Amino acid sequence: MYTQCPECLSVFSVDARTLAQAHGFVMCGHCGAGFDCIGTLADQLPPEPFNELPSHEPGVEPPRVDLVVYRPQPVTAQETAADTSPTQDDFANLIITPRFARDQRIERPRRWPWILACTLFLLGLAAQIGWALRDTLIADPTTGAALRQACAALHCQLPSVRGVDKLRLLARDVQTHPTVAGALMISATIRNDAAFTQPWPVVTIRLSDANGKVLAMRRLEPYEYLDDTDQLRHGLAAGASTALIFEVEDPGRQAVAFDLGFE
Repeated sequence: MYTQCPECLSVFSVDARTLAQAHGFVMCGHCGAGFDCIGTLADQLPPEPFNELPSHEPGVEPPRVDLVVYRPQPVTAQETAADTSPTQDDFANLIITPRFARDQRIERPRRWPWILACTLFLLGLAAQIGWALRDTLIADPTTGAALRQACAALHCQLPSVRGVDKLRLLARDVQTHPTVAGALMISATIRNDAAFTQPWPVVTIRLSDANGKVLAMRRLEPYEYLDDTDQLRHGLAAGASTALIFEVEDPGRQAVAFDLGFE
């Protein structure tokens, strides 16, 4: 049998085995073009000279084949089940995935270091804000009470908060010093109306004449009028009252009035 390349018009000899193997599609050994050799397949070559082999146009309907030479027997269900049952040879080629490969998970980025760092940063920021506002927080009745309870449980001591506006002068008196000549002894009773312990105040004493003119003034630090070191360190407790004694120089007979102030 013969066929012709449609590109270079070269004619080749082919056999049935080549046609079956290539399903009718071959490559030209001259120009390398691929083509369907069934279209120009011929048993005999036409007389020479010729240019093209006649082409076979596809029919409207495919030809029907009726002569049966072999038909396979149908397979029963039992035979199918027997054939599909696993044998020892089948398990010999079975590939088992290792357990570590089955349990392998996609590694995700670790976020806990960032979360820990952000938490520590926020705690540090809150501590700084609390320390900057410590006087306000301790003086507040609600937060101050909570902080005192927490500090009592932790056996710590809150920093002292100064609130001179909560100090009340209950009584005062001035007299000539009984043992020191040219000196006055002033006594005063004060009470801490604040809900928290505050440090001892700085006391300002002013002596004035009948016209209100200040003749002398003395500013006394807590260590100057308190001899008890423990009392000085612990401060004036909430709601506590105490009597204080101040010794000042006598400015003369013109001093007829005095007043006390707290800082």
